[in-house]
Amino acid sequence: MDWRPDRGLKVPLYLQIKQHIQMKIENGEWTVGTKIPTQRQLADMFHVNRSTIILALEELIADGLIEGKAGKGTRVINNSWSLMGSQAPPDWNKYVKSGMFVPNAPLIQDINQTEFFPEIIRLGTGELAPDLFPKEKMKAILNRLAMSVKSMGYEEPKGSLFLREQLAAHLRSKGIETSSAGILITSGSLQALQLISIGILQSGSLVFHETPSYLRSLQLFQSAGMRLMGVPLDREGMEVKTLKERHSINKSTILYTIPTFHNPTGTTMSEKRRLELMEFAEQKRLPIIEDDVYGELWLDSPPPTPLKSIDRSGLGLYLGSFSKTLSPGLRIGWVVGPEPVINRLADIKMQIDYGSSSLSQMAAGEWLESGLYDEYLVSIRGQLRKRRRLALQALHAHLSEIAEWTIPPGGFYIWIRILPEISMQKLFEYAKKAGVLINPGSIYDPSANQFIRLSYAYAKEEELETGIFRLSKLIERLKKGKFTR
Repeated sequence: MDWRPDRGLKVPLYLQIKQHIQMKIENGEWTVGTKIPTQRQLADMFHVNRSTIILALEELIADGLIEGKAGKGTRVINNSWSLMGSQAPPDWNKYVKSGMFVPNAPLIQDINQTEFFPEIIRLGTGELAPDLFPKEKMKAILNRLAMSVKSMGYEEPKGSLFLREQLAAHLRSKGIETSSAGILITSGSLQALQLISIGILQSGSLVFHETPSYLRSLQLFQSAGMRLMGVPLDREGMEVKTLKERHSINKSTILYTIPTFHNPTGTTMSEKRRLELMEFAEQKRLPIIEDDVYGELWLDSPPPTPLKSIDRSGLGLYLGSFSKTLSPGLRIGWVVGPEPVINRLADIKMQIDYGSSSLSQMAAGEWLESGLYDEYLVSIRGQLRKRRRLALQALHAHLSEIAEWTIPPGGFYIWIRILPEISMQKLFEYAKKAGVLINPGSIYDPSANQFIRLSYAYAKEEELETGIFRLSKLIERLKKGKFTR
């Protein structure tokens, strides 16, 4: 919640809280059947004592708006209008639960909400820091557009022809040969995954992925009825030997991979392993979704060229985005693939949103055509190198005795293994109370319960040191069992 009771008012705190909750019930934000947060959670949200919360809830119970049941929590049972009427209001929670889209895990929902607390140090956020946004260059691009834009109407089903032509030229530098007809513009690469999951795969299909994997943090494929199966990683990337064994038993329909600066581990698939994977995929006619949103963020040396650059059979769907390199708010991603697939996905996208933002597409095209994008990439790599160095220095200073990690050659993430066996759920909760937000490894693989994905891209430089220091102290206390509830 972004509301707090005002301690400067003469109205008691408990009454302010009671009135705020009552307002949320009356205006329909908390509908009948809604389970409200626990007393402890409300106390944390409003920065008050639990006794203050208890007084507020007792008032609401007395008014007949909420009801508490042992073991089942407290729920909204009425609103002011239903108390005056003869018919009970609809229970929207029943509709919500019957929806076909699988909700995020509670931990992920918690992270998504907590990221926007102004005082939190975000050590898990997979996004460039606001101070890295290229304000002056973007201003120059938008000023140029303001002088030349003639229309702000809908674009073609596949997206702006101008942008697709610029992308085709840009992708050739990566060894990917395609034309504008083989590119679909999406609202970020996440939408591309959604389109693929509902557009070209049948319910019940099997999707192979690395273990751990970003895909495990999403519910897109599960909501579409897909089954997921992991394949282990080693230092060279996905273990193709294991993929072959599991494919022989389970005839999959598709493979999802992040071969370059993998999320969450930072691993980059070797050139030899890429050739081995593509040879197997061509032999078995196994389609591949290649997610390359981090590929341009190399920090030491350029990585091997994408799998798509050695795809000679049209097996690969190649996903890219400006969200990790330029700005997530631009909401521009793309899919490169065979024209029949691109045409199918474009048709579905038109049914969903009738195309991505015209202004964003114009701006993205200008970034590429002007040469400013390549110039900017050089700058952002330098900034990320500095942040990686600061994060590694802090890790060596504070976690070297209780954790281990490898140095990522690019991207945003350091995959950290916590050596003492502690509860990562408790670490997450205590870290949040200490003003530090982390991404536990279990988000990406249920068995990665002693790992953390640390991002050096978002937190302020001084916050990297502070956040890692606080984390080390919490781990030490959990290790010694010094926390009590």
